[in-house]
Amino acid sequence: MMNPLDLTGRAIVVTGASGGIGRSTAVLLGGLGARVVLVGRDTSRLEETSSLMEGADHRIAPFDLNRLEEIPQWLAGLADEVGPFSGLVHCAGITSLVPLRVLGIEQLDEVMRVNFYSAVVLTKEFARKRAHTAKSSIVLVASVAGILAAPARSAYSASKGALIAFARSVAIELAKSGVRVNCVAPSYVRTEMYEKSADGLTPDQLSSSVDATQPLGLGTPLDVAHSIAYLIADTGQWITGSVLSVDGGYASQ
Repeated sequence: MMNPLDLTGRAIVVTGASGGIGRSTAVLLGGLGARVVLVGRDTSRLEETSSLMEGADHRIAPFDLNRLEEIPQWLAGLADEVGPFSGLVHCAGITSLVPLRVLGIEQLDEVMRVNFYSAVVLTKEFARKRAHTAKSSIVLVASVAGILAAPARSAYSASKGALIAFARSVAIELAKSGVRVNCVAPSYVRTEMYEKSADGLTPDQLSSSVDATQPLGLGTPLDVAHSIAYLIADTGQWITGSVLSVDGGYASQ
């Protein structure tokens, strides 16, 4: 019986592959047979990710997604070298915990550029005919914060909410070209970003907070990676414009 999660030979770009959800996703997709292009700013951390992966036909592509104007030429060059892409997973992102009263334009712009604007430009360039295969899939990593309110996260929530709205709209626009677009919306997952979110809380206090809001407890990057693989592979071939909550039950309360 054919494995619908088999990605053998398919070229897939994973941003934010230097750690957290991006790293787990890259390792998982490589284990499913994909040829993964690892994107991030830190070459040494991308090499660490590569060392964890099965297969030898992967590629490290260091790049700063803040350089929005350079993305089109950069991604087109990768497509020419690697071949048309079957998938794009946009995991790169930054957190922001700033009360509205002190939120500045520069802070807002930084969060939007990394979390939202880069996703728009990447999706636009991926959608060009020469960049993707006949049937391909884009997964954008949003957040439960883009669905539910949280104090002092207005900029972060706005960037993730924009990502969700964008994915839903562009999914309809790209359906006829064979490109599916979906989001996953994680809540607290044990990553470096999670550790930074403590904001003065002790580890025990942060753990208690998670236990109180997530019935299934704290997730792992692999939990999210599994959902991404499902949407990237043929298992998700009839899914587009969706938002999959991967949050331990957070959004159900």
